[in-house]
Amino acid sequence: MCGICGIYNLDQQPVAMELIRRMNNTLVHRGPDDEGYYFNAGKRGGEEAGKLERGNVGLGHRRLSIIDLDSGKQPMGNEDGSVQVVFNGEIYNFLELRQQLQGRGHLFMTRSDTEVLVHGYEEWGVECVHRLRGMFAFAIWDEKERRLFLARDRLGIKPLYYYCDEQRIIFASELKAILEDRTILKDLDPEALSDYLSFGYVPGPKTIFKSIRKLPPGHILIQSAAGTKIKQYWDLKFQPKPYISIDEFCEQIMETLEESIQMRLISDVPLGAFLSGGIDSSVVVAIMSRLIQDPVVTNSVGFTKREYSELDHARATSKLFATDHHEYMVAPDAVDVVNKLSWHFDEPFADSSSIPTYYVSKMTRQNVTVALSGDGGDENFAGYRRYYFDRLENSIRSIFPVLFRQHIIGALAKIYPKADWLPRMFRAKTLLTNIAHDPVYGYFNSMSYFLPEMKDKVLNPEIKRCLMDYDSIEVFRRHYQNAGSDDPLSRAQYVDFKTYLVDDILTKVDRASMANSLEVRVPILDHKFVELVAQIPSNLKLNGKTSKYIFKKAASRLLPDSILNRKKMGFSIPVGEWLKKELRPLVHDTILSKKFEERSLFDTRYVHWLWKQHTSGMRDFTQPLWALLSFELWARKFL
Repeated sequence: MCGICGIYNLDQQPVAMELIRRMNNTLVHRGPDDEGYYFNAGKRGGEEAGKLERGNVGLGHRRLSIIDLDSGKQPMGNEDGSVQVVFNGEIYNFLELRQQLQGRGHLFMTRSDTEVLVHGYEEWGVECVHRLRGMFAFAIWDEKERRLFLARDRLGIKPLYYYCDEQRIIFASELKAILEDRTILKDLDPEALSDYLSFGYVPGPKTIFKSIRKLPPGHILIQSAAGTKIKQYWDLKFQPKPYISIDEFCEQIMETLEESIQMRLISDVPLGAFLSGGIDSSVVVAIMSRLIQDPVVTNSVGFTKREYSELDHARATSKLFATDHHEYMVAPDAVDVVNKLSWHFDEPFADSSSIPTYYVSKMTRQNVTVALSGDGGDENFAGYRRYYFDRLENSIRSIFPVLFRQHIIGALAKIYPKADWLPRMFRAKTLLTNIAHDPVYGYFNSMSYFLPEMKDKVLNPEIKRCLMDYDSIEVFRRHYQNAGSDDPLSRAQYVDFKTYLVDDILTKVDRASMANSLEVRVPILDHKFVELVAQIPSNLKLNGKTSKYIFKKAASRLLPDSILNRKKMGFSIPVGEWLKKELRPLVHDTILSKKFEERSLFDTRYVHWLWKQHTSGMRDFTQPLWALLSFELWARKFL
């Protein structure tokens, strides 16, 4: 895993070497082992015409050495230096591609997967991305064509930010590196702020700043004198194959997943796994234990409150597969790390599970340099409970006419009391509200930190004026329309792949692991595996009330029922209780402070009301309060 950055001055001005170095230095945590730079050569005019000087392109790279430790240094070029690459990630099929390229006459000087990108681009041009199997964000400078080529992997496992104006394009693995150019304005994007309050993260391609964007997953960017071109090269399509038997699907699932894990075991440094004791991480560890000789190094985190801790389950899985197991207990005082994480995440980020993810990464890095995780299982196999409720709501919607739902059920929803303390199945207000609207609104409502009426109260009038014609639900609506399926579950999964997975889950894992210079690989998100699972009919993923039905059946040859059928816990922490007790001083120092009020972004009277309601036990406002607190901690570093 690495960090990359670069500048292409379209106005032909020389690149500031000091700026590239500053950008690169902000990424040192992503690659502490080495650094490298490339600057193309320009030509002077006038009396000194013909003499070379610093050119208009600069690339920077920070390296975490994983494969070919001695000669995999970047930036890496071709034989004549006309093609240069900086690359973050891993190409797992690089040996296969290397053989193909050698057969076409390309000479390789290293054993690294990076060199496959150099010669692959020479052979296939920008279409080389279609042949790559892995996680990646890379930049290729083509000196002959005077072209910059950026690419991001299909699922968005690796991040890539960019800034572009008429004079230059700047890119980096993290937003903070781009901000090293002090001329870039830090103007908040009101739409991004609204999205953050809804989702707890800023969904791409937006960032919290107006002028900086994320390159979307499965996209390439080509910058030349002709302009900027962004093109999608891959999309997920849910196209069920109904004539394949359950047993055949199970066989294909396990074969493809084992192949995916086998490819991710290639490493010249120690390798281990995250282990929660749930089905996803347990399957990964089970297959790893069959493929490698030594005990798998497994790592888990837990909490003193047993209802939040999965350590007992992780220990059971560890014992079953005789792993070399390590544990860390997260205490309330560990929330100090939130302040640190607000710097690593670059944007406001309200998923509190970033805390245990940070600690499991920190502990894992003490033992290994690479870890495999079970991320992606819930998105692939419909593991979230919200999928069940979304299907239930869709079934009820189909019974009643639209006008009846809007006027009668909608009216009932407004007068029904809010009951945050009840299990969701008994929260009739949420159910009635969702049924009164269309499926997009229902799913959006179930995912929101701040419901629309709450957001209207918490934002100040100036921000609301800027948002007059904007509603964050459009983020979901756009993806619903592009899902290419009429199946409700497939549409919800597609939305999650495009939003929650990439901008919450994968962002969380990338930043928390890179903060500790740990590479995390996600075999369940291998694009070949994801494409296979997208062909499985929905009723085999969510079967009645049984989530992950087909995955559990496929994994039954590896795992006992105690793991397959235990209640899902998730990776949550007791933030609601911490806010009332250990975190009270932090709350008063942030969202109840004068500095917070002076930002003039939020209605502080409403924020105080949220706080009083929460601490009195009248309402549970954990998510909105945590979102505001996370925003303020971020703002103190970046605004």
